Amino acid sequence: MKRAFLAVLALMFCGGVAVAGGGLDGFLNSLNIQARADMNGFSAKVSAQFGVPLVQVRTIMDTVREPADAFMCLQLGQWTQKPPEQVVRVYKANQGKGWGVIAKSMGIKPGSAEFHALKRGDLTFSGRPAGDDEGQGRGKGKGHGKGHNK
Repeated sequence: MKRAFLAVLALMFCGGVAVAGGGLDGFLNSLNIQARADMNGFSAKVSAQFGVPLVQVRTIMDTVREPADAFMCLQLGQWTQKPPEQVVRVYKANQGKGWGVIAKSMGIKPGSAEFHALKRGDLTFSGRPAGDDEGQGRGKGKGHGKGHNK
């Protein structure tokens, strides 16, 4: 009886890890849940993170299918240094083909760090501008290197 109980707990735990580590789809699903819980707060955080006026964020959100798609348009725009409107046009032209196809269309190379981060869903939704490492727990802040300057 104890073994069966432990087996069920182990399966539940492993299932939770798989959902938490769901790559890009898991990240986007999480963003959509957060957005639907507080659309105004989500929009404000996206605006702050990407340095885009709130009005522009709302316009993009009205244009795309899901709130997470607005985040991704702004993320790809930041990576490629292209205006969000251009990313939205590529998004609409490639809708349903996936973010990998859209990223390639925007000039992000499949072997690049950005493309790998995209595929892994290793993206950050912090509501803080890029480069603001305060509170980010991914080891990108000061003192988390491989022994350099220590």
